[in-house]
Order: sequence, then structure tokens, then C-alpha cells
Amino acid sequence: MMSTRPPYARIDDDSLTVLLIEFYAAARLDPLLGPMFQTMVGDGDEEWAAHLRRVHDFWSSVTMGTGRYGGRPMQVHAGIPGLDAAHFQRWLDLFGQSTDRLFTPPAAAFLRDKAARMGEALQQGIAMARGV
Repeated sequence: MMSTRPPYARIDDDSLTVLLIEFYAAARLDPLLGPMFQTMVGDGDEEWAAHLRRVHDFWSSVTMGTGRYGGRPMQVHAGIPGLDAAHFQRWLDLFGQSTDRLFTPPAAAFLRDKAARMGEALQQGIAMARGV
């Protein structure tokens, strides 16, 4: 999806909503990520609406300090069969493409950096949980 509006300079609830809708629409269609998301989230509108609310709360917590997210992403991701480095890299690639399209360079860089740090931490945690 291509945005026709000027890029967001601020990260707020509205810009996060647009980012997450665009990113997850692409991720659901991706040959590598799509099947994983379909297995873990489902393919119904209600399941995806709930997932988008959850990830919005997560991103608002990590980017704006809202504290709205109370989940345990490490345990959730460690329990996904077959999740590996290739999935994380593809996730980061698609996420970066969406941030670069939708945000000014400083805001996009901030989001990409947060995503990369989270990806590293999740991969390390998953490796420890799996005894790798």
C-alpha cells in the first residue's frame, strides 16, 4: 500500500495505527510471514482486530511510554513453532519499508531502531528458552 499523505513527523496513536495497519497488511500477504501469522493469529477480521489492538498497545508502550501493554512477548514468540532468524529479518525488512514510507527520516529511524533492538532481544530470549 502506498501512502499519498505527507510523512508523519511524530509518533502518536494515529500514526501508529496507520503504520500497523499498513505493515500487517503486507505481512499477511508475505510468503514467509503470512503463513506464520495465519497460524498464530488466524484469518478472521475479529482475530486480526484483536491482534492489531494488542500490537498497538505494545508499540505505544515502547515508543511513547504509555504502559498500555501488559503482555509477555518473549513467551508468546518462544512458543511459535518454527520461528527463526529468517522470520525476524523479513519482519524487520517489511517494517522498515513501512516506516520509511509513512514517517520522516528521524521518526522512521527511531522506529526501525526500536524494532531491531526488540528483534535481537526476542531472538536471544527464544534461543535461551529453547536451550539453543
